[in-house]
Amino acid sequence: MARTKTWILALVGWLLSGTWSAVGAQENIHWEVQRYDGWYNNLLYHTHGSAGSKLLRLLPANYADGVYEPLQEPHVPNARRLSNVAARGPSGLASSRNRTVLGVFFGFHVLSEIMAVENPGCPAQFINIRIPAGDPVFDPDNAGDVVLPFQRSKWAVETGQSPNNPREQINMVTGWLDGSAIYGPSHSWSDALRSFSVGKLASETKENFPKQTDGRNFMWKALDPSTGKGGSEGIYDFGNARGNENLFLQAESIVWFRYHNHWASKLAQGNPSWSDEDVFQHARKWVVATYQNIVLYEWLPTFLEKTIPSYSGYKQHVDPSISTEFLAAMGHSLATMVPPGVYRRNKNCNFQEVLNQDNSKSPAFRLCNSYWCRKNPNDRTAQDVDDLLLGMSSQIAELEDNVVVEDLRDYWYGPLKYSRTDYVASYIQRGRDLGLATYAKARELFDLKPDVNWSLFAHVDKEVLGNVSALYDNDISKLELLPGGMLESNGDPGDLFTAIILDQFTRLRDGDRFWFENTKNKLFTDDEIKEIKKTTFRDVLLSVTYAKPTDVPMQVFNWSATDPCPQPQQLTVEKLANCTPMTVLDYFEGSGAGFGLILVALCCFPLVSLFVAWIVATFRKRDFKRLQRKANPSMRREVSGEGVPALEWLGPKTDSNLIYLQLHPDRIIKVLDSRRAVLRSISLKNQQQVDMVLSINKGNKALLLKIPKEYDLVLLFNGEAERSDFVRKLTDYLERNGLSLNVSDLTERSLLKRAVTKEQRKQILETFFRHLFAQVLDIDKSDAGDLNSETSLTPKESLKCELSRAEFAESLGLKPQSMFVESMFSLADKDGNGYLSFREFLDILVVFMKGSPEEKSKLMFTMYDVDGNGFLSKEELFRMLRSFIEISNNCLSGDQIEQVIASMFQASGFQDKQELTWEDFHYMLRDHDSELRFTQLCIKGQRGGAQRSRISHENSGTEPAGLHCIMGTCSLLFWGTLWATSRQPHLYTEAQRTKYERSKVHQKIQQFKRFIENYRRHIACVVLFSAITAGVFAERAYYYAFASPATGIADTTYVGIVISRGAAASISFMYSYILLTMCRNLITFLRETFLNRYIPFDAAVDFHRWLAMAALIFSILHTGGHVVNVYIFSVSPLSILSCLFSNVFMDDGSQLPQKYYWWFFETIPGVALFLAQAIPVTLCMTGVLLLLILAVMYVFASHHFRRISFRGFWITHHLYVLLYIMVIMHGSYGLVQQPRFHIYFIIPALIYGADKLISLSRKKVEMSVLKAELLPSGVTYLKFQRPQDFDYKSGQWVRIACLSLGTNEYHPFTLTSAPHEDALSLHIRAAGPWTTRLRELYSPEIVAEIGRYPKLYLDGPFGEGHQEWNKFEVSVLVGGGIGVTPFASILKDLVFKSSVSSKMPCKKIYFIWVTRTQRQFEWLADIIREVEENDRHDLVSVHIYITQLAEKFDLRTTMLYICERHFQKVLNRSLFTGLRSITHFGRPPFVPFFKSLQEVHPQVWKIGVFSCGPPGMTKNVEQACQQINKLDQTYFVHHYENF
Repeated sequence: MARTKTWILALVGWLLSGTWSAVGAQENIHWEVQRYDGWYNNLLYHTHGSAGSKLLRLLPANYADGVYEPLQEPHVPNARRLSNVAARGPSGLASSRNRTVLGVFFGFHVLSEIMAVENPGCPAQFINIRIPAGDPVFDPDNAGDVVLPFQRSKWAVETGQSPNNPREQINMVTGWLDGSAIYGPSHSWSDALRSFSVGKLASETKENFPKQTDGRNFMWKALDPSTGKGGSEGIYDFGNARGNENLFLQAESIVWFRYHNHWASKLAQGNPSWSDEDVFQHARKWVVATYQNIVLYEWLPTFLEKTIPSYSGYKQHVDPSISTEFLAAMGHSLATMVPPGVYRRNKNCNFQEVLNQDNSKSPAFRLCNSYWCRKNPNDRTAQDVDDLLLGMSSQIAELEDNVVVEDLRDYWYGPLKYSRTDYVASYIQRGRDLGLATYAKARELFDLKPDVNWSLFAHVDKEVLGNVSALYDNDISKLELLPGGMLESNGDPGDLFTAIILDQFTRLRDGDRFWFENTKNKLFTDDEIKEIKKTTFRDVLLSVTYAKPTDVPMQVFNWSATDPCPQPQQLTVEKLANCTPMTVLDYFEGSGAGFGLILVALCCFPLVSLFVAWIVATFRKRDFKRLQRKANPSMRREVSGEGVPALEWLGPKTDSNLIYLQLHPDRIIKVLDSRRAVLRSISLKNQQQVDMVLSINKGNKALLLKIPKEYDLVLLFNGEAERSDFVRKLTDYLERNGLSLNVSDLTERSLLKRAVTKEQRKQILETFFRHLFAQVLDIDKSDAGDLNSETSLTPKESLKCELSRAEFAESLGLKPQSMFVESMFSLADKDGNGYLSFREFLDILVVFMKGSPEEKSKLMFTMYDVDGNGFLSKEELFRMLRSFIEISNNCLSGDQIEQVIASMFQASGFQDKQELTWEDFHYMLRDHDSELRFTQLCIKGQRGGAQRSRISHENSGTEPAGLHCIMGTCSLLFWGTLWATSRQPHLYTEAQRTKYERSKVHQKIQQFKRFIENYRRHIACVVLFSAITAGVFAERAYYYAFASPATGIADTTYVGIVISRGAAASISFMYSYILLTMCRNLITFLRETFLNRYIPFDAAVDFHRWLAMAALIFSILHTGGHVVNVYIFSVSPLSILSCLFSNVFMDDGSQLPQKYYWWFFETIPGVALFLAQAIPVTLCMTGVLLLLILAVMYVFASHHFRRISFRGFWITHHLYVLLYIMVIMHGSYGLVQQPRFHIYFIIPALIYGADKLISLSRKKVEMSVLKAELLPSGVTYLKFQRPQDFDYKSGQWVRIACLSLGTNEYHPFTLTSAPHEDALSLHIRAAGPWTTRLRELYSPEIVAEIGRYPKLYLDGPFGEGHQEWNKFEVSVLVGGGIGVTPFASILKDLVFKSSVSSKMPCKKIYFIWVTRTQRQFEWLADIIREVEENDRHDLVSVHIYITQLAEKFDLRTTMLYICERHFQKVLNRSLFTGLRSITHFGRPPFVPFFKSLQEVHPQVWKIGVFSCGPPGMTKNVEQACQQINKLDQTYFVHHYENF
């Protein structure tokens, strides 16, 4: 409690001390300090005269629509043409009243003190000045398309709504004579100007100059039109934002800066106890009062030649607001007196020359080259400013008439990208922007003589007056206020302008509560007021310059003959430097290449990501192969020992490979690769001489070994020494083997040209096979090549070539050491030279292609009659069958083959024989004449559909005659034959449903109806989601196109903003709700509810991909829209950008926008400049980073890279967290609009977060592995404990992780255990690095080493379509490869439910197992065997398809098929699987099979098809279902999963 009281007392003491010190800071101020912003000057009307208040209208607004649209051509004359007609004239005419140039620019200072309407309004609106064709200044080329931009003034947003509430413009400064041009129109502005030391304004190191602007104040920094320079250099901080507009206005501003500091020094010296605030406010009070006195009682009478009414006291109800008419009157009245140049002189009346930009000299400053000067060499010191002020005080202004010098009329500093514009035309447009009334109505307002005709302007040149009247159709009632007032000027501002100006200043004085003559405000005593009234601008100059009283005229605003230092002469343009002509800035100049490169770089993001993914995939493949070699010890080098290293040249467009050459004693040269595996064996047994060619140039590195009847061997060595060493070794080797060596020399180019490469050899063999099949099948000879033409050297050469054993084996798709190749080659090689000639190959091919069954069986008999005794023993038959099953990875043991042979002998009645004659052998094949008839050699070079041949034979009974040949394809066994001979009889009945013939139109309509029926849920969801996406796109696009806030962004970049904002809304919606497709727990729950009837939850992953692709398209659209935006923003001036992005940009007149790279890389879209500077660049370019993240995520999520590197996919897809962070940051600040992403994101994010929490709660539980077993074909069996309350259905899947592998990535696998089992089990094939490492981790060696099974982490279960198998009366299960795993669980579940007599809707299941060999997944055979044993109601029909046997060689497949039929006939089980299920050779014919189901189950109208396997297989199943579903019959519902 005591401590609390202590804190309270300390806080109170601090507050009191702070308050007292604050009060003490102004203890010598005994009057109400006037606010800087002009507020509360009038206590009744608080905003009168304040900064930001509306301008006053003396007359109703004169707008085209009565509301805000300004009058434009043709209703009023062209502004530039009017300027040329009314204001053009000679310079050099002196003021009729001897008004000085100092008074003219003092008037401009007064105008900036009380009025500022140049600030552009928002949204940016333009009333541009069209330049007449051939204008000598702005269109010298007579292009006729020059338009000078003119931006409308800022207006009050609540005005301009109706004729009763027309647009009213805003005055950006205070409307009082309160020194706002000295101290600024706000407290903060004033503070920025102060030094806070002895009450002074801040100065440079030289005290007579204000400090250069540092950006804290809103100082206008327009470009110097004569040099194009910009920036803050040479721009001083004043209270007036445009105080640096020209050197002469700048000098006037410096005077008042110095005068304040003069008073501050004086007061501080006389009152040393005063605080800084005391001194500053006292000085400010005296300076403002002096300024008021000089303006009203010295300058204004001189300017108007009128006596100002005496002051009668403060009048509260007088509205002092600045009128729109005053701007026109004051602006032009001053402009007509501005000379083309300004003198400078010293106190000795020496008028000094001025150094021009080209280092030439002029007698005076040229006005047109003095706008917004940066570092002018003539204005560097305080004395330079003093000399300029003295020169202005001695120089007589231009004549008060309608003429405006060309420095203003043709070379005024221009807006936006134009360096020059027309002052008069701009003021005319400003008057139209303000809605000024006509000249006649203004005169009527001030009770002036009505303008019944043009005679009021009798003093004006008749030609000028005639031209002006012609522009107004000789109707003086149409004459505008500004041109009329211009024509009135004749030695004085004119009656109308004088009345307007006098009215304005009188109201300003009388309505100002802080006017220095108002004694009630207690600012000054009567004596002080008298002292102020005595002070003139001459006194001010004498106080702040080095001049003495004798150096300055007595009346600085009006020169008399008695004044010192008369001007040498009235200045004319001919005596001055030329004005720098207009230039047009190209904001995008020099940016095209960089902008293009950035676009190319953005487009390269996917390419770079692809390259990175390719590198990752390459390393993953390498690591995977290393793991495979480590896991499979059978992968050894085929040879051992070293050899001679060299590079083998393979062809002009192929890289050379490192090889090793080994010289073996049996006349064989072996070529090894870098891993010492044999690439090629070159036999020299049939050669007596070896031809060698050596290169004789380019370092003598090349060597060519000519290999007859094969392709040549070209070797490249590192140097001649290595080549010579190899030649020496080869020579010794050949001598030892009795062979001679013939050596010749050629240039390297000729040597390489002479060599027969492997590719050339392939082309020769292709021609060989073409002519071979042309001879056999009588096909078109043009397909093979004309042998009679002189140019057909290649075909002739091809027919002379002979095939080696390796080439023969390759043509059959077998290995050279295959027993079948050895038997066939030995039979065909009649001359025994180790090669097959064209004729030898042709003879044996004719038998297979055109021979009868007897001839084919005779040929096979002869092939395997090894001893040639005319009998085929059981050992030779054993050899025959063994050669047939080589490609099945020895899937049958020796005992099984002997069992097959015994069954075949017994079935044919030859059980007592040990040998067979050919007649016996052919009798054994008696039931398979049709298979033998169409048995062919499958040779690379033969093309065409065997199925087509089969159909042709069935239709005509003739031999197949349509076969063609092409290299690289292999004919497959006939589908119809295999299926017809292996089908179950009850699957195909003769009964057929009556079909009605429909027209093609009706068929298409029916197909469309079936499609809609089949995919109605998918279509409904896609349409609904697409409609919402299109809706949010359209809503944002419409909003920014037609109803956007008044920033004008749609007018600036219509296409870009509409596309980018619409796409942004779509992206926000899609990227938010895509999370729901990954809520696996939620989907698993919902698919068991009634919603599953309306939403296809099984298609969640497909819908996720579809959403991702759609979102990617919209992201590209969004990017494209922003590319357009960036370009437009890069070429838009700050006056427009400050409207669009007011929280980022400030229009300071510098015009130059940010470069394109700033938009791309240095902003968070919507982050202000100070944040962009504070945040590192890497965090600022969110849009670019988002594109990069998307490129990485999408590339690694592609099917190809996901299969190669699942870890890469898993890691990159977790970038979604960063993606959402970046998306939130991307629009966080609301650069264009307030953030809206949360509207879409919050609900899906909460749902997804809850779903992830459920998964995380499960992932933390370790699962003990109970059993691990390494099965054949790379399958790992894992059995692990079942978590408590883990309920699942057969066909569902889980995700597992194993931290022992050094990674926490989760991989999905289907459960192979059944729901009734106490433990969970998985069968995982080692298909990638993770699964291969997992298999290695659970190997007996590793388990023995660590002493236990590594534990697993489990997430799931999750639902999928396979769990719906029991909801269909008839279900078809199709498993391919490891894709049988879900069906293992289903079959187990089926067996269990049938054993307990559980009721199921499912009445029949067809299980199709597609596998390359039955040994790949022998573990499933046990499950199928159990199903066969327990299936007492014929519930399951199993068909096994072994595809590898049907892909190599039709002859052997036919023989295996015959053996399988014998084996099944005798033992009632498959030769290959040991199951009662029928084994087929080839791929399942899904369409015929599904059609047969329609016949077998006519009462069933919906059949479920569930497939799992490689994409090719599931795609075939899907296509078959789609084809069948086009018909108005049984509907096949397909659910599939790929691995």
